[in-house]
Amino acid sequence: MKLKKNVATSEEGFIFNPSTGDSFSTNPIGKDILVLLKEDKSVKDIIEAICEKYDVEPAQFEKDLDDFKSQLSDYAILD
Repeated sequence: MKLKKNVATSEEGFIFNPSTGDSFSTNPIGKDILVLLKEDKSVKDIIEAICEKYDVEPAQFEKDLDDFKSQLSDYAILD
């Protein structure tokens, strides 16, 4: 799972896809996921980092991460 190289993100969680012209905003957890994706972290690493920082249950977050990845794929944000 990797962000497309041409997709721009900001520290505030703003996403811009220059290929489509679409832009999106994320919440703080989404922003942190984007940072981890840019660092080419594995799904396991992302789950561990987010669960540690936000004190969420890994099983619930894994489901939410799958939903988030699906949305990113639908909007052509992921390779």
